[in-house]
Amino acid sequence: MEYRNLGRSGCAVSALCLGTMTFGAESDEKTAFAQLDRFVEAGGTFIDTADVYSAGRSEEILGRWLADRPADITEQVVIATKGRFPMGSGPNDAGLSRRHLDRALTASLRRLGVDSVDLYQVHSWDPLTPVEETLRFLDDAVRQGRIHYVGLSNYTGWQLQKAVDTADFRGLARPVTLQPQYSLLSREIEWEITAACRSEGLGLLPWSPLGGGWLTGKYRRDERPTGATRLGENPERGVEAYDRRAAMARTWAVVEEVQAVAEETGATMAQVALAWLLDRPAVTSVILGARTVEQLDDNLGSADRRLTAEQTARLDKASDPGAADYPYGVPGVDQRSRRIEGGR
Repeated sequence: MEYRNLGRSGCAVSALCLGTMTFGAESDEKTAFAQLDRFVEAGGTFIDTADVYSAGRSEEILGRWLADRPADITEQVVIATKGRFPMGSGPNDAGLSRRHLDRALTASLRRLGVDSVDLYQVHSWDPLTPVEETLRFLDDAVRQGRIHYVGLSNYTGWQLQKAVDTADFRGLARPVTLQPQYSLLSREIEWEITAACRSEGLGLLPWSPLGGGWLTGKYRRDERPTGATRLGENPERGVEAYDRRAAMARTWAVVEEVQAVAEETGATMAQVALAWLLDRPAVTSVILGARTVEQLDDNLGSADRRLTAEQTARLDKASDPGAADYPYGVPGVDQRSRRIEGGR
C-alpha cells in the first residue's frame, strides 16, 4: 500500500480509503467489521464516514469496531467524517451554521466513541451561512482538539477558492482536502476544480470511483439491471441512473476501453479504473465503497497496479467529456473542429 500526505498537511494516509456509506444499510455489522479488518490487514489506514450514512449507524458501527480492536491497530487509523445534512426535522438541523455543526460534530464524536476526529469535512456548500461563520467554527474545533484537519466535499471551484481565501485572510484553519465525485465517467472536475486544488494544495479524495458500478462491467446495453446490485435494486439511483448513463455513447466507449485494458493486463475492470484514478493529479486517496469483503478484496488489488502511458492515454481519450469552447478552451477556437472562427 502506498501512503500519501493529506493535501499539504503532514498527516500520511493510505492511497486507498475505505468508504463506509454501505455500513448499516447494504452491509450489516458483521460484514462491516470483516471489511474493516481486511482493509487494515492490507495496509489501509484511512476510513471515511458521515453522520448521514445510514442515519448515524455507519458511525456507530465504526465506533464499535474501534472499541473492539487493539490500540496498536486503531492508533494507526485516520478517521474522516462529515456534517452538513439533516439529522433531524428542525429549521436548524441542517447547514453549515455554527449551531448545527457544533451539534453535528458532538454527535459524531459520541457515535464514534472518540474525543477527536482526524478530518472533519463539510459535506456540501451552504448558500445561507456566511463562509466565515463556518470556518470560524472549524478553527475553534481545531483549537479545542476536537478535530485535527478541515476538509470540504462537493464544492465547486469558486466555492473552494472562497473558502481557502477566507481562511487565509482571517488566519483560520485552512482546508486540506476536497472530496468530489471523480471517475472515468465523471471527469468534469478537471475543468476547474482540480486546478484549484493543485494551486491551493488541497488533496482530492474521489468518491464513486467506479461510477456506481458501471466501471466494473456489470451493466449491459439494452438490459436494465435487476437483482442484488445498486442499480438492480433502484435503476434510477442518483447520478449513475441506468437510463441516463446508458443513453450516452461515451459511457459504453469508456466501459469497452476499460475492459480492453483489463484483458491486456490480467486485472479486473475495477482495478483498471481505480489504477487510472490513483495516478491523476492532486489525488491523495481514492474512496472505495464495497458491499462485501470479496468486492473490497478486488478493489484492494488496484494498490499495486500501474498502467502504461499508452493505456492511460487510451482511457483518457475514451473518457474525455469534451469541454466546450468557452471558457475552458482557447477563445476563438472551436475545440471540436480546431478551426479558427472568422474564416481562417
